[in-house]
Amino acid sequence: MKIMRPIRLPEPLVGISASPATFGRVITRAVVIGNGVAGAENQCVGLVRALGLSGRHSLYRVRRPRGGINEWLHWLPVSLHKKLEFFLRRIQIPAKQIKVFPFSVTQNGLSDILEADAKLIANMARETFDEDGPLLVIASGRDTISVSSSIKRLAPENVFVVQIQHPRSQLNRFDLVITPRHDYFPLTPEGRKQIPWFLRRWITPREPPGRNVVLTVGALHQADSVALSCAASAWHDELAPLPKPLLVVNIGGPSSNCQYGVDLAKQLASMIQNVLWSCGSVRISFSRRTPEKVSKILVRELSTNPKVYIWDGKGPNPHLGHLAWANAFVITADSVSMLSEACSTGKPVYVIGTERCTWKFADFQKSLQELGVARPFTGKEEMSGSWSYPPLNDTAEAALRVNSALAERGWSIVT
Repeated sequence: MKIMRPIRLPEPLVGISASPATFGRVITRAVVIGNGVAGAENQCVGLVRALGLSGRHSLYRVRRPRGGINEWLHWLPVSLHKKLEFFLRRIQIPAKQIKVFPFSVTQNGLSDILEADAKLIANMARETFDEDGPLLVIASGRDTISVSSSIKRLAPENVFVVQIQHPRSQLNRFDLVITPRHDYFPLTPEGRKQIPWFLRRWITPREPPGRNVVLTVGALHQADSVALSCAASAWHDELAPLPKPLLVVNIGGPSSNCQYGVDLAKQLASMIQNVLWSCGSVRISFSRRTPEKVSKILVRELSTNPKVYIWDGKGPNPHLGHLAWANAFVITADSVSMLSEACSTGKPVYVIGTERCTWKFADFQKSLQELGVARPFTGKEEMSGSWSYPPLNDTAEAALRVNSALAERGWSIVT
Protein backbone atom coordinates (compact mmCIF):
# COMPACT_ATOMS: atom_id res chain seq x y z
CA MET A 1 0.00 0.00 0.00
CA LYS A 2 1.34 3.39 -0.96
CA ILE A 3 2.17 5.66 1.98
CA MET A 4 1.06 9.25 1.57
CA ARG A 5 3.54 11.95 2.43
CA PRO A 6 2.52 13.58 5.70
CA ILE A 7 1.39 17.18 5.61
CA ARG A 8 3.75 19.58 7.32
CA LEU A 9 2.27 21.07 10.45
CA PRO A 10 2.08 24.85 10.58
CA GLU A 11 4.84 26.50 12.58
CA PRO A 12 3.99 27.99 15.99
CA LEU A 13 2.51 31.45 15.80
CA VAL A 14 5.17 34.07 16.37
CA GLY A 15 5.59 37.72 15.72
CA ILE A 16 1.93 38.73 15.77
CA SER A 17 1.94 42.47 16.30
CA ALA A 18 -0.22 44.24 18.83
CA SER A 19 -0.61 47.95 19.36
CA PRO A 20 0.21 49.38 22.82
CA ALA A 21 -3.45 50.22 23.30
CA THR A 22 -4.49 46.60 23.02
CA PHE A 23 -1.57 44.89 24.78
CA GLY A 24 -2.38 43.20 28.08
CA ARG A 25 -6.13 42.93 27.54
CA VAL A 26 -8.20 40.16 29.14
CA ILE A 27 -10.95 38.24 27.36
CA THR A 28 -13.94 37.46 29.56
CA ARG A 29 -16.63 36.76 26.94
CA ALA A 30 -17.21 35.06 23.62
CA VAL A 31 -19.63 35.10 20.73
CA VAL A 32 -20.50 31.93 18.84
CA ILE A 33 -21.65 32.32 15.23
CA GLY A 34 -23.72 29.26 14.31
CA ASN A 35 -25.51 28.04 11.21
CA GLY A 36 -28.26 25.95 12.80
CA VAL A 37 -26.38 22.68 12.16
CA ALA A 38 -25.83 20.83 15.42
CA GLY A 39 -22.50 19.33 14.35
CA ALA A 40 -21.02 22.74 13.51
CA GLU A 41 -22.34 24.59 16.55
CA ASN A 42 -21.27 21.72 18.83
CA GLN A 43 -17.67 22.32 17.75
CA CYS A 44 -17.86 26.01 18.66
CA VAL A 45 -19.37 25.37 22.07
CA GLY A 46 -16.84 22.60 22.69
CA LEU A 47 -14.00 25.06 22.13
CA VAL A 48 -15.72 27.63 24.34
CA ARG A 49 -15.88 25.01 27.13
CA ALA A 50 -12.22 24.08 26.68
CA LEU A 51 -11.27 27.76 26.95
CA GLY A 52 -13.17 28.11 30.23
CA LEU A 53 -15.77 30.52 28.86
CA SER A 54 -18.80 28.26 29.18
CA GLY A 55 -21.78 30.29 30.38
CA ARG A 56 -20.09 33.53 29.31
CA HIS A 57 -20.89 33.30 25.63
CA SER A 58 -23.76 34.30 23.37
CA LEU A 59 -25.03 32.36 20.39
CA TYR A 60 -25.81 34.18 17.15
CA ARG A 61 -27.12 32.31 14.14
CA VAL A 62 -26.93 32.89 10.42
CA ARG A 63 -30.44 32.21 9.18
CA ARG A 64 -30.75 30.89 5.66
CA PRO A 65 -34.23 31.01 4.07
CA ARG A 66 -35.99 27.63 4.14
CA GLY A 67 -38.90 25.97 2.40
CA GLY A 68 -40.26 26.00 -1.13
CA ILE A 69 -37.85 27.06 -3.84
CA ASN A 70 -35.22 27.89 -1.20
CA GLU A 71 -34.34 24.20 -0.92
CA TRP A 72 -32.93 24.49 -4.45
CA LEU A 73 -30.87 27.57 -3.57
CA HIS A 74 -28.89 26.34 -0.57
CA TRP A 75 -25.66 26.28 -2.66
CA LEU A 76 -25.74 30.08 -3.01
CA PRO A 77 -23.85 32.34 -0.58
CA VAL A 78 -26.30 33.13 2.19
CA SER A 79 -26.29 36.89 1.48
CA LEU A 80 -27.21 36.33 -2.17
CA HIS A 81 -29.76 33.72 -1.17
CA LYS A 82 -31.52 36.19 1.11
CA LYS A 83 -31.63 38.87 -1.60
CA LEU A 84 -33.06 36.41 -4.11
CA GLU A 85 -35.61 35.14 -1.57
CA PHE A 86 -36.69 38.75 -0.90
CA PHE A 87 -37.13 39.29 -4.64
CA LEU A 88 -39.18 36.09 -4.95
CA ARG A 89 -41.43 37.26 -2.14
CA ARG A 90 -41.94 40.60 -3.88
CA ILE A 91 -43.19 38.83 -7.00
CA GLN A 92 -45.31 36.58 -4.73
CA ILE A 93 -43.53 33.28 -5.19
CA PRO A 94 -43.92 31.55 -1.80
CA ALA A 95 -40.73 30.73 0.06
CA LYS A 96 -41.06 29.84 3.72
CA GLN A 97 -38.49 30.82 6.26
CA ILE A 98 -37.50 28.69 9.19
CA LYS A 99 -38.31 30.00 12.64
CA VAL A 100 -35.50 29.75 15.18
CA PHE A 101 -36.54 29.47 18.80
CA PRO A 102 -34.31 30.91 21.51
CA PHE A 103 -32.55 28.65 23.99
CA SER A 104 -33.06 29.17 27.70
CA VAL A 105 -30.15 30.66 29.60
CA THR A 106 -30.79 28.47 32.62
CA GLN A 107 -30.99 25.24 30.64
CA ASN A 108 -28.19 25.75 28.14
CA GLY A 109 -25.93 28.47 29.52
CA LEU A 110 -26.65 30.46 26.37
CA SER A 111 -28.31 33.76 25.77
CA ASP A 112 -31.21 33.88 23.32
CA ILE A 113 -30.21 33.11 19.76
CA LEU A 114 -29.96 36.34 17.81
CA GLU A 115 -29.59 37.09 14.12
CA ALA A 116 -25.90 37.13 13.22
CA ASP A 117 -25.36 40.71 12.04
CA ALA A 118 -21.67 41.45 11.50
CA LYS A 119 -22.05 45.24 11.85
CA LEU A 120 -23.97 45.00 15.12
CA ILE A 121 -21.49 42.54 16.64
CA ALA A 122 -18.50 44.60 15.50
CA ASN A 123 -20.04 47.78 16.91
CA MET A 124 -20.71 46.03 20.20
CA ALA A 125 -17.09 44.84 20.35
CA ARG A 126 -15.76 48.37 19.74
CA GLU A 127 -18.16 50.15 22.11
CA THR A 128 -17.57 47.77 25.03
CA PHE A 129 -13.84 47.25 24.47
CA ASP A 130 -12.58 49.68 27.12
CA GLU A 131 -14.89 48.30 29.80
CA ASP A 132 -15.20 44.61 28.93
CA GLY A 133 -12.04 43.92 26.95
CA PRO A 134 -11.66 42.10 23.63
CA LEU A 135 -14.34 39.85 22.17
CA LEU A 136 -13.57 36.28 21.18
CA VAL A 137 -15.58 35.25 18.11
CA ILE A 138 -15.86 31.54 17.22
CA ALA A 139 -17.69 30.44 14.08
CA SER A 140 -18.20 27.20 12.19
CA GLY A 141 -19.85 26.31 8.91
CA ARG A 142 -19.93 27.71 5.37
CA ASP A 143 -22.74 30.18 6.02
CA THR A 144 -20.85 31.80 8.90
CA ILE A 145 -17.69 32.65 6.95
CA SER A 146 -18.87 35.99 5.56
CA VAL A 147 -20.17 37.11 8.96
CA SER A 148 -17.08 36.20 11.00
CA SER A 149 -14.66 37.63 8.42
CA SER A 150 -16.70 40.86 8.27
CA ILE A 151 -16.52 41.19 12.05
CA LYS A 152 -12.74 40.87 11.83
CA ARG A 153 -12.58 43.45 9.05
CA LEU A 154 -14.83 45.94 10.89
CA ALA A 155 -13.23 45.64 14.35
CA PRO A 156 -9.70 44.23 13.89
CA GLU A 157 -8.34 45.78 17.12
CA ASN A 158 -11.24 44.59 19.27
CA VAL A 159 -11.86 40.96 18.32
CA PHE A 160 -10.07 37.66 17.93
CA VAL A 161 -11.81 35.52 15.31
CA VAL A 162 -11.55 31.74 15.16
CA GLN A 163 -13.09 29.96 12.16
CA ILE A 164 -13.69 26.22 12.62
CA GLN A 165 -13.80 24.08 9.46
CA HIS A 166 -11.81 25.10 6.42
CA PRO A 167 -13.08 28.32 4.77
CA ARG A 168 -11.45 27.26 1.46
CA SER A 169 -9.86 30.57 0.56
CA GLN A 170 -8.39 33.78 2.02
CA LEU A 171 -7.49 32.29 5.36
CA ASN A 172 -5.88 35.60 6.34
CA ARG A 173 -9.40 36.92 7.01
CA PHE A 174 -9.29 35.12 10.38
CA ASP A 175 -6.94 35.12 13.35
CA LEU A 176 -7.04 31.32 13.52
CA VAL A 177 -8.52 28.56 11.40
CA ILE A 178 -9.10 25.19 13.08
CA THR A 179 -9.67 22.34 10.66
CA PRO A 180 -9.09 18.57 10.36
CA ARG A 181 -5.97 17.30 8.58
CA HIS A 182 -8.12 15.49 6.02
CA ASP A 183 -9.27 18.86 4.65
CA TYR A 184 -5.75 19.05 3.15
CA PHE A 185 -6.12 15.69 1.43
CA PRO A 186 -6.25 17.39 -2.03
CA LEU A 187 -2.58 18.36 -1.53
CA THR A 188 -1.37 14.80 -0.93
CA PRO A 189 -0.08 12.67 -3.81
CA GLU A 190 -3.05 10.33 -3.46
CA GLY A 191 -5.48 13.22 -3.37
CA ARG A 192 -4.03 14.82 -6.50
CA LYS A 193 -4.34 11.53 -8.36
CA GLN A 194 -8.08 11.59 -7.71
CA ILE A 195 -8.58 15.08 -9.16
CA PRO A 196 -8.85 15.37 -12.95
CA TRP A 197 -6.24 17.87 -14.16
CA PHE A 198 -8.86 20.27 -15.52
CA LEU A 199 -10.51 20.52 -12.09
CA ARG A 200 -7.37 21.03 -9.98
CA ARG A 201 -7.51 24.82 -10.10
CA TRP A 202 -11.02 24.70 -8.58
CA ILE A 203 -10.31 22.26 -5.75
CA THR A 204 -9.32 23.88 -2.45
CA PRO A 205 -7.17 24.19 -0.48
CA ARG A 206 -4.38 24.78 -2.98
CA GLU A 207 -1.69 25.78 -0.46
CA PRO A 208 -0.24 24.02 2.61
CA PRO A 209 -1.54 25.14 6.01
CA GLY A 210 -0.18 28.52 7.00
CA ARG A 211 0.87 29.95 10.34
CA ASN A 212 -2.68 30.67 11.45
CA VAL A 213 -4.01 27.15 10.74
CA VAL A 214 -4.46 24.60 13.54
CA LEU A 215 -4.78 21.01 12.28
CA THR A 216 -6.78 18.42 14.20
CA VAL A 217 -7.43 14.73 13.57
CA GLY A 218 -11.20 14.92 13.92
CA ALA A 219 -13.93 17.32 14.94
CA LEU A 220 -14.05 19.43 18.08
CA HIS A 221 -16.81 18.53 20.55
CA GLN A 222 -18.22 19.04 24.04
CA ALA A 223 -17.59 15.54 25.41
CA ASP A 224 -14.79 16.53 27.80
CA SER A 225 -14.04 14.88 31.14
CA VAL A 226 -16.35 17.22 33.06
CA ALA A 227 -19.26 16.59 30.69
CA LEU A 228 -18.75 12.82 30.82
CA SER A 229 -18.47 12.85 34.61
CA CYS A 230 -21.78 14.72 34.85
CA ALA A 231 -23.35 12.34 32.31
CA ALA A 232 -22.11 9.32 34.23
CA SER A 233 -23.88 10.61 37.31
CA ALA A 234 -27.06 11.65 35.48
CA TRP A 235 -27.40 8.26 33.72
CA HIS A 236 -26.17 6.10 36.60
CA ASP A 237 -29.51 4.65 37.56
CA GLU A 238 -30.34 3.61 34.00
CA LEU A 239 -26.97 2.49 32.65
CA ALA A 240 -24.90 1.33 35.63
CA PRO A 241 -27.08 -1.75 36.38
CA LEU A 242 -26.88 -3.05 32.79
CA PRO A 243 -24.94 -6.29 32.28
CA LYS A 244 -21.43 -5.63 31.05
CA PRO A 245 -19.74 -5.27 28.67
CA LEU A 246 -22.01 -2.58 27.29
CA LEU A 247 -21.72 -2.11 23.52
CA VAL A 248 -23.04 1.19 22.15
CA VAL A 249 -23.92 1.34 18.46
CA ASN A 250 -24.29 4.79 16.87
CA ILE A 251 -25.82 5.05 13.41
CA GLY A 252 -25.38 8.20 11.33
CA GLY A 253 -26.57 8.68 7.78
CA PRO A 254 -25.15 8.31 4.26
CA SER A 255 -23.42 11.22 2.58
CA SER A 256 -22.04 11.88 -0.88
CA ASN A 257 -18.64 10.60 0.24
CA CYS A 258 -19.88 7.75 2.47
CA GLN A 259 -22.80 6.18 0.67
CA TYR A 260 -24.81 3.27 2.04
CA GLY A 261 -28.36 2.04 2.44
CA VAL A 262 -30.26 -1.09 3.40
CA ASP A 263 -27.30 -3.28 2.40
CA LEU A 264 -25.13 -1.85 5.17
CA ALA A 265 -28.03 -2.00 7.63
CA LYS A 266 -28.48 -5.73 6.95
CA GLN A 267 -24.73 -6.29 7.24
CA LEU A 268 -24.58 -4.41 10.55
CA ALA A 269 -27.57 -6.29 11.97
CA SER A 270 -25.92 -9.61 11.12
CA MET A 271 -22.59 -8.55 12.62
CA ILE A 272 -24.20 -7.39 15.88
CA GLN A 273 -26.01 -10.70 16.16
CA ASN A 274 -22.66 -12.44 15.74
CA VAL A 275 -21.08 -10.59 18.69
CA LEU A 276 -24.10 -10.66 21.00
CA TRP A 277 -22.78 -13.74 22.79
CA SER A 278 -19.85 -11.66 24.15
CA CYS A 279 -21.99 -8.62 25.10
CA GLY A 280 -23.80 -8.05 28.33
CA SER A 281 -25.96 -5.31 26.79
CA VAL A 282 -26.30 -3.43 23.51
CA ARG A 283 -27.68 0.10 23.16
CA ILE A 284 -28.44 1.44 19.66
CA SER A 285 -29.06 5.08 18.73
CA PHE A 286 -29.93 6.68 15.41
CA SER A 287 -29.10 10.23 14.38
CA ARG A 288 -31.41 12.71 12.69
CA ARG A 289 -29.68 11.82 9.43
CA THR A 290 -30.44 8.10 9.62
CA PRO A 291 -32.77 7.03 6.77
CA GLU A 292 -35.95 5.34 7.92
CA LYS A 293 -35.22 2.36 5.68
CA VAL A 294 -31.97 1.81 7.60
CA SER A 295 -33.46 2.18 11.08
CA LYS A 296 -36.40 -0.09 10.25
CA ILE A 297 -34.11 -2.99 9.36
CA LEU A 298 -32.12 -2.73 12.58
CA VAL A 299 -35.29 -2.43 14.66
CA ARG A 300 -36.85 -5.42 12.94
CA GLU A 301 -33.76 -7.62 13.27
CA LEU A 302 -32.61 -6.70 16.77
CA SER A 303 -35.37 -5.16 18.90
CA THR A 304 -36.78 -8.49 20.10
CA ASN A 305 -33.45 -9.60 21.61
CA PRO A 306 -33.52 -9.05 25.40
CA LYS A 307 -29.93 -7.82 25.38
CA VAL A 308 -30.69 -5.03 22.91
CA TYR A 309 -32.25 -1.65 23.63
CA ILE A 310 -32.95 0.78 20.77
CA TRP A 311 -33.55 4.40 21.70
CA ASP A 312 -36.73 5.62 20.01
CA GLY A 313 -35.77 9.30 20.02
CA LYS A 314 -38.19 10.15 22.82
CA GLY A 315 -37.14 11.62 26.13
CA PRO A 316 -33.61 12.79 27.05
CA ASN A 317 -30.92 11.94 24.54
CA PRO A 318 -28.67 9.26 26.09
CA HIS A 319 -25.66 10.10 23.89
CA LEU A 320 -23.40 11.52 26.61
CA GLY A 321 -24.53 8.79 29.01
CA HIS A 322 -23.55 6.21 26.41
CA LEU A 323 -20.13 7.82 25.99
CA ALA A 324 -19.62 7.70 29.74
CA TRP A 325 -20.84 4.15 30.42
CA ALA A 326 -20.02 2.18 27.25
CA ASN A 327 -17.28 -0.41 27.24
CA ALA A 328 -16.98 -0.34 23.43
CA PHE A 329 -18.51 1.42 20.42
CA VAL A 330 -19.58 0.51 16.90
CA ILE A 331 -20.08 3.62 14.73
CA THR A 332 -20.89 4.14 11.07
CA ALA A 333 -18.01 5.65 9.09
CA ASP A 334 -19.95 8.68 7.85
CA SER A 335 -19.96 10.57 11.16
CA VAL A 336 -16.73 12.44 11.87
CA SER A 337 -18.27 14.00 15.00
CA MET A 338 -19.49 10.75 16.61
CA LEU A 339 -16.18 9.05 15.86
CA SER A 340 -14.22 11.99 17.27
CA GLU A 341 -16.22 11.89 20.51
CA ALA A 342 -15.89 8.13 20.95
CA CYS A 343 -12.16 8.17 20.15
CA SER A 344 -11.64 10.76 22.90
CA THR A 345 -12.73 8.23 25.56
CA GLY A 346 -9.84 5.77 25.12
CA LYS A 347 -12.32 2.91 24.79
CA PRO A 348 -12.43 0.44 21.85
CA VAL A 349 -14.04 2.01 18.77
CA TYR A 350 -15.07 -0.15 15.82
CA VAL A 351 -16.12 1.40 12.51
CA ILE A 352 -18.46 -0.07 9.92
CA GLY A 353 -18.62 1.17 6.35
CA THR A 354 -15.05 2.46 6.05
CA GLU A 355 -14.66 0.87 2.61
CA ARG A 356 -17.64 2.91 1.37
CA CYS A 357 -15.98 6.25 2.12
CA THR A 358 -14.14 8.17 -0.58
CA TRP A 359 -12.04 11.30 -0.96
CA LYS A 360 -11.00 13.03 2.28
CA PHE A 361 -13.37 10.92 4.40
CA ALA A 362 -11.42 7.81 3.42
CA ASP A 363 -8.28 9.68 4.48
CA PHE A 364 -9.89 10.43 7.87
CA GLN A 365 -10.66 6.74 8.38
CA LYS A 366 -7.10 5.85 7.43
CA SER A 367 -5.77 8.34 10.00
CA LEU A 368 -7.88 6.81 12.78
CA GLN A 369 -6.59 3.33 12.01
CA GLU A 370 -2.97 4.46 11.71
CA LEU A 371 -3.24 6.15 15.12
CA GLY A 372 -4.73 2.96 16.58
CA VAL A 373 -7.83 4.73 17.90
CA ALA A 374 -10.32 2.82 15.72
CA ARG A 375 -10.56 -0.57 14.04
CA PRO A 376 -12.82 -1.98 11.32
CA PHE A 377 -15.86 -3.85 12.67
CA THR A 378 -15.86 -7.41 11.36
CA GLY A 379 -18.54 -9.10 13.48
CA LYS A 380 -15.92 -11.53 14.83
CA GLU A 381 -14.85 -9.42 17.80
CA GLU A 382 -15.09 -10.56 21.42
CA MET A 383 -16.53 -7.57 23.24
CA SER A 384 -15.47 -8.87 26.64
CA GLY A 385 -11.90 -8.20 25.55
CA SER A 386 -10.48 -4.71 25.50
CA TRP A 387 -7.76 -2.56 23.99
CA SER A 388 -6.70 0.98 24.61
CA TYR A 389 -4.89 3.90 22.98
CA PRO A 390 -3.93 7.49 23.73
CA PRO A 391 -7.31 9.24 23.37
CA LEU A 392 -7.83 11.95 20.79
CA ASN A 393 -7.56 15.31 22.51
CA ASP A 394 -8.30 17.68 19.64
CA THR A 395 -10.50 20.13 21.53
CA ALA A 396 -8.08 20.68 24.40
CA GLU A 397 -5.13 20.97 22.01
CA ALA A 398 -6.99 23.49 19.88
CA ALA A 399 -7.74 25.53 23.01
CA LEU A 400 -4.02 25.58 23.83
CA ARG A 401 -3.28 26.95 20.37
CA VAL A 402 -5.92 29.64 20.80
CA ASN A 403 -4.40 30.67 24.13
CA SER A 404 -0.93 30.73 22.58
CA ALA A 405 -2.08 32.94 19.70
CA LEU A 406 -3.84 35.28 22.14
CA ALA A 407 -0.68 35.52 24.24
CA GLU A 408 1.33 36.55 21.17
CA ARG A 409 -1.14 39.38 20.74
CA GLY A 410 -0.83 40.34 24.39
CA TRP A 411 -4.28 39.06 25.31
CA SER A 412 -5.38 36.30 27.67
CA ILE A 413 -8.50 34.51 28.86
CA VAL A 414 -9.52 34.65 32.51
CA THR A 415 -11.42 31.51 33.51
